Order: sequence, then C-alpha cells, then structure tokens
Amino acid sequence: MFSKNRLNYLKYLSVWAFALLLIPGALWAQDSTKTGGGGDVEAGKTLFDNNCQQCHSPGADVIVGPGLKGIMDRRSMEWLIPWVKNSAKVIASGDPYAVKLYNKYNKTAMQSFNLSDEEIKNIFAYVQAYKPGGNKDEQTTPGQTTANAGGGQSNYFNLVLGVLVFVLILILAVLFLIISVLRRYLNQQENEGKLDEEDKEILHEKFNIGKVLRHPALLGGVAAIFLLVFAQAGLDTLLSVGVQQGYAPTQPIPFSHKLHAGQYEIGCEYCHTGVRKGKNAGIPSANICMNCHNAVKQGSPSMQKIYAAIENNKPIEWVRVHNLQDFAYFNHSQHTVVGGIECETCHGEIKEMEVVQQQSPLTMGWCIDCHRKTVVEGAKDKGDGKAKNAYYDRLLEIHQKDSKKPITVENIGGLECGKCHY
Repeated sequence: MFSKNRLNYLKYLSVWAFALLLIPGALWAQDSTKTGGGGDVEAGKTLFDNNCQQCHSPGADVIVGPGLKGIMDRRSMEWLIPWVKNSAKVIASGDPYAVKLYNKYNKTAMQSFNLSDEEIKNIFAYVQAYKPGGNKDEQTTPGQTTANAGGGQSNYFNLVLGVLVFVLILILAVLFLIISVLRRYLNQQENEGKLDEEDKEILHEKFNIGKVLRHPALLGGVAAIFLLVFAQAGLDTLLSVGVQQGYAPTQPIPFSHKLHAGQYEIGCEYCHTGVRKGKNAGIPSANICMNCHNAVKQGSPSMQKIYAAIENNKPIEWVRVHNLQDFAYFNHSQHTVVGGIECETCHGEIKEMEVVQQQSPLTMGWCIDCHRKTVVEGAKDKGDGKAKNAYYDRLLEIHQKDSKKPITVENIGGLECGKCHY
C-alpha cells in the first residue's frame, strides 16, 4: 500500500518551495524602491556639473545655495520643475517654501534654466542617488541599492539572489515532476485493480490550500523564519550602535575639501598639522585659514566668521567628524609615518568631498582586519626613495631567512589588546 503521507508531504514541499521563491522577489522589489528612479543618473550628473555645482551641492549646504540632500522628500517633482525653469515666478506666486528659501539666502533668486522636464528629472535622479564622496563608484545607478551602490557588493547581492531563485525553481520543478510520476503510477495501479481504498482516496483527493496553510509544519517554519529575521534585525541594530559611517555634519563655516584639497591641491598636513607629528591630526586654527584668506575672498560672509573668531580670540567650533571611543587609542603619526598609510585609506577620497563624511566604519573589526592584511615594510623595502621604518629591517632580514611569507602588523603585536586599549 502506498503511504498516505508521502504524496501529501510532496505537496507541502511544493508549497514551501513556491513560498520561498517569493522571498527573492520581495527583496528585489524592496531593492528597487531605493534606486535613484525617475531619470538617468549619469546624464543627470553631467547636467548638474554643468549647471548647478557652482551654487549647489548634491549633499549638504554650501556657501551660495542650499544643499540638495533629501530634496525629493521635501518637494515633489511637480514643484521642482517650474522652480528650476523660473524660480522668480514661483517666488512671485507667494509659495511659502519658495519665499522662505528666497529670504534665507539673502533674497538672491536662482537664475532660470532652459532645461526640459526630462533633463530636470535626470538632475534630481542624480541628486537622489548621490552619496557624499563624489566617487562615481559610490553613486547609485538605476537598478542598484543605495546601500550596495559600490558595484561589487550590489553585483554579489544580485548574484546570490539569482542563484537562490534558480535553485528554488529547480527544486519546484523536481517536486512537481515527482508528484506527476507518482500520480501516473497510482493511476496505473488503479487500472490494474491493485489499489486499495485508502490509496484511491489519496489519488483523487483535491488539493486544499487552506489545509496546507494550516499545517503545523508550515506554521512552524513561518514562525522560525520570522524569529530568524527578527533576531538578525536586532543583531544588526546592536552591532551598529556607535558606528557613524556616512556621518557628515553641517559645519559652522562651509568648507569644501574638493576646492581646497582637490582643485588647489593643498596638502592635508598644511591644515591638519599633527597628522605626521602626533597622536591627533588636529583641527586647523583660524590663523591657518588667514595665511591665505587675508588676501583671498575677504568679502565672503563665511570669512567674516573667521575674522570675528580672531578678533574675539575664540576658536571656530568645528564639528568633529571622526571620533573614536574614549577607550580606544589611535596614533596618527604611527600610521602615517611608520606605516606609510595615505589619508585616503581611512578617510576616503577627501579631495572629491564638498562636505566631509566618515567614510570608514572605524569599528574594532575593521581595524583588526587591516592589521591582519597590512604587510610590515622596512626602509630597505622601498625603491622609490620613501623610506619606511628602518627599525624593522633587522627583524625582516631574520624572518626572510626562515619564511617566504611576509610579516603583517598582526605578527608584531598588532592584535594585542594593550595596543589600542591601554
């Protein structure tokens, strides 16, 4: 006699496979809501650079005009299109938001632009997709998530989902094939009179979706998935406590690193004087600013704040972007001079940032991973005239006699607790 439960279990497995097949679809649907959408991001970037960047940043506020970060949350496209085409007309209409903006920025009306609706949509698609850092690889394009806009991560995510969908479809096809074969077998047995009443009941039983959905195995599985998702969300939340990756505060004086470090190629150590000399990189004093600005842009409203700070003998209250916990020790000179690490390694493409943001997570795991991978170099290792640390030359010489593997920071105590938690 054919076991009554076998065919039913196959039916339940089929329902499970189909239900699981909906999960990647839901993830993709959720993923698609985070894209720039509504326009061509690449075309929008070109239009923004040619028409808007003189006064606006796709991120936070700048000196001339408001930053456009989150503009799609504050204004609809129906409002933005006429505003870009003729802001003076919108202001004259008495629109409260337009009037407030006009008054906030010294009653300076934005110029009118002869752009099509599609071109304006492209600009705001770029603004919506923009991530501080200005790096093309860090901006989202249609079909990428904001969180995974770095290309590799997004492609990996899509690859995993694609493989999952393929496997589930394959399982579903195999299950339906097995059910079909078993039904044919039972039909054959019935025609030959070899099937008892219980097996006939199974063969002619109608599929009851309600019964399947109420089955304890299915309900238990759904509850287990819910608990796992909830636990994962809770764990992610706990692990993100104190992590401020992407933090880009508004400074008391708008300062463009893209202009100073990028366009004018001012070295980091000129303003951050301690970056190669001490534990802290240091925040530039107003006097450092005046080395240039005693003759440059003297009439700028922002410069008046620097003059006032000097006259009142009060420092400019810059907002710190990168801030480690009090129990973690970090020495800049040890990394920049001894380790030969460039600023961009930890801080990202500073030369491309209008508003500086925290590029790296600065977590313990991130530091440990770097110490495990970073190779220790001595003065003799460099052939470009940039000597590293001759202190390690003798150590490297002894090590290379017995091993072909390079020495990493981990091998010289880089993972000892007392290195960072003194």
